[in-house]
Amino acid sequence: MQKNILITVALVVASAIYFDRFHPKLVHQDIGYVDKIVVEKQQRILSLFSDGKHVKSYSISLGREPIGHKTQEGDGKTPEGNYFIDWIHPNSSYYKAIRVSYPNAMDKQNAAAMGVDPGGDIMIHGMPNGFGWLYPLLSKSDWTEGCIAVSNTAMDEIESSVKIGTKIIVKP
Repeated sequence: MQKNILITVALVVASAIYFDRFHPKLVHQDIGYVDKIVVEKQQRILSLFSDGKHVKSYSISLGREPIGHKTQEGDGKTPEGNYFIDWIHPNSSYYKAIRVSYPNAMDKQNAAAMGVDPGGDIMIHGMPNGFGWLYPLLSKSDWTEGCIAVSNTAMDEIESSVKIGTKIIVKP
């Protein structure tokens, strides 16, 4: 009986490692360079565009309070507006991460008028490191602190197709 339990645990761990680290690299497509990302919060879709042509779309999860524009640190909202990629995070606690340039000048001005911190470090990222296998569960809810989460496979494709300066439009 104990042997069967150990074998089952070993298979679960091996599967988790496979789906977290190796599966995304095996199934991702090289989609080439994209110059614009459009996020449609209500539809929970992130789309990539190159020279005005739609390249690919992905399902997303958002901040735990997805309705409305982010106004302050800790509100759980994903910002809305025009931004760009300003950093590709080399050591994220999520499977790859690229930072959205939130807060922009208007976001800072609005937060200052309200006397609050606008927050920051809004990322497009994959699943928490070591937990890529949870994507089927996490993809059914809005669980981030304001970031845009995709599958690890999607993150491989997105990260390889963008560069610093790529436009990001986040729509309600």
